[in-house]
Amino acid sequence: MINVIITGTGGMIPLPDRFLASCVIEYNGRKILIDCGEGTQVSLHKGKISISKIDVILLTHCHADHVTGLPGLLLTIGNSGRTEPLDIIGPRGSMNIINSLLVVCGYLPFEVRMSELHDTKPVEFEQIGLNITSIPLKHHMNCVGYSLELKLKPHFNPEKARQLNIPVNFWKTLHGGESVKVMDKTITPDMVLGEERTPIKISYVTDTRPVDWINKIVRNSDLFICEGMYGDDEQKEKTSEKMHMIFSEAAEIARDSNVKELWLTHFSPAMPNPGEYIKFAKVIFPNTHIGIDLMHKEFKPAE
Repeated sequence: MINVIITGTGGMIPLPDRFLASCVIEYNGRKILIDCGEGTQVSLHKGKISISKIDVILLTHCHADHVTGLPGLLLTIGNSGRTEPLDIIGPRGSMNIINSLLVVCGYLPFEVRMSELHDTKPVEFEQIGLNITSIPLKHHMNCVGYSLELKLKPHFNPEKARQLNIPVNFWKTLHGGESVKVMDKTITPDMVLGEERTPIKISYVTDTRPVDWINKIVRNSDLFICEGMYGDDEQKEKTSEKMHMIFSEAAEIARDSNVKELWLTHFSPAMPNPGEYIKFAKVIFPNTHIGIDLMHKEFKPAE
């Protein structure tokens, strides 16, 4: 099961009822935080989300409204007694900025491991049991979007295993995808496993123009979280100049990528009530929702 929590939905400036855009993804007792702007840990505390359990921080880019909460958050994690390493991953050029922010932290009782995504092509790597894919976006600085995918093992068929006289102590190995030998006969996983299962996929894209290659990374997502800096179609030219998206552009990506659900986030502080503009997205992609701080949803594997 994957639990997704939007811990902030604001862009540029934190507001009393809207913290800067960030997101927590929980799986198997561990947490991934996407972006960490000013006030992010306040939202985490408000949502009773254990800060010390954050294992990975994914940064979309290093504009201030996405990273300036890092020093305070890392100090809080250190004060919790954590000693396990923490990974921070960001686009090309982010390491220098992160190192500068770490200066004000002083001593931390855990290792901060930093990785930069240098390639312009999508990069896949495994972390805490999820496949995380990144893709470059189109913004004023290096910026990436992320998809997190939980690959589901096919169901194990014990009846088939019994018919083949496979000892129970080999079942776990076969379910894990490895072959075994029974009485000099090789048993392969496909002999006892069911059909491939559809993975759970969560995608997060913000601070970008709607470039074509976004569709590739978010395709078939169970949940697509996407920025909607402005809601009104009349703001399209202004939004384009600032390298952001309006609601209808995010909805078009959702529609064209066959996603199941769209949550809008990263709202301009000049838009106090984003819900007034939801119609511009729903006419294109009906299953669109306005993101609200601490909005959450659990995603369970289909049987």
